[in-house]
Amino acid sequence: MTKTSSETKAPSKTLFKAAPVYSSSDYIDRLVAGETLLPETPENLKEVVGVLDAYGIVLDAYSINLNYIAEHQFLKLVPIFKYFNGEITPQKILKHLWHDRINYEYAEYVMRTMMWHGGGGLETYLDSDDFWACCSPAIQAKIRLNPILRSLNATFPNFLPEQVRQLCYYSGLGQFWRVMSDAFMYLARSYNQGKIKSLAEVVALVKSELVANATQPITYSVEIGGTQYDIIPESVGLTFLPDTAVPYVETIFLRGAPFFGTVSYNAQAQQVPIDQAQFAYGALFADPLPIGGAGIPPTLLMQDMRHYVPDYLREIYQRSKRGQDDIRVQLGQSFQKSMFCVTEAAVRGMMPYAPDTEDPKEQVLNRDYLSGWMKRLSESRLDVVQIKD
Repeated sequence: MTKTSSETKAPSKTLFKAAPVYSSSDYIDRLVAGETLLPETPENLKEVVGVLDAYGIVLDAYSINLNYIAEHQFLKLVPIFKYFNGEITPQKILKHLWHDRINYEYAEYVMRTMMWHGGGGLETYLDSDDFWACCSPAIQAKIRLNPILRSLNATFPNFLPEQVRQLCYYSGLGQFWRVMSDAFMYLARSYNQGKIKSLAEVVALVKSELVANATQPITYSVEIGGTQYDIIPESVGLTFLPDTAVPYVETIFLRGAPFFGTVSYNAQAQQVPIDQAQFAYGALFADPLPIGGAGIPPTLLMQDMRHYVPDYLREIYQRSKRGQDDIRVQLGQSFQKSMFCVTEAAVRGMMPYAPDTEDPKEQVLNRDYLSGWMKRLSESRLDVVQIKD
């Protein structure tokens, strides 16, 4: 997936079918009226739930591995077996070498992008003196019996703390994805039981899960030599919604990062914005690329999800002109639709007042809040996903 110019924004299937264009006011009216950003159709419901079902399974694996690396690969300079979750067997090594496995590289790519963009209380804490005070004892304990690390720390005193800072993002993203994986798998179970019958109910369920976990503490500790060291103690006050969920939406859904080979990173070419806040390469802005390789990171996610696509979603893909031959592209399109639903859930969860408030002042504040979001989404593919096939 990569951001393209507005002239080539629509996918190939829309070349002879113009997408309807709605104004920001139209979208705001829909949100206030309780309607969804994505058109309420049976096929959209199946696509969103089906892809989130597969995504939830993949996120479960990503979350487990990120937390394993944070907790058990602490300051290992060459963590050769970091993707094995502590279970190193000849069979797993062969599967790894044959690439018949979950692509944990994508999870790390997302983590580094999130760390680069920053935001929220996690970034603030990692730039504070409190973080240095917490990570220093753990570093000293780790290097005490390791002459290589001790020499490295003496020569480059900022190197190991920076590695610990990155491990905090491993843990933070792992904890965030743990919650989202459970939420998406709960959504899939509810749908299979006949409890979810509309996109509005999908958005409501995701919103309720975000709100229910909003104050869940984000903590991180490691055990070294039988002693527990708190890197992010609970006393810091980091919580799920403001310190991981909101920065994640900002980073992955909106800003993202241009992938190597798609635009020039040369400053003279001026193809990449100077200001990070102007980045628009996130999941809501991206065009699915018709590729099957692993060269561009989101393809790794689609590669992982294709193993867990439910039958009702495969049937939809099978009815397309290419059947399941381009399943990664179709998954990318369905995934983008689902991310608009998740974004809508987050937007609704942070609205200043209830959408159906009768207070005129509260109504104005709600519309101002939604107007800010619609401005962010004005160049996204929101118009494209309005197409009803």
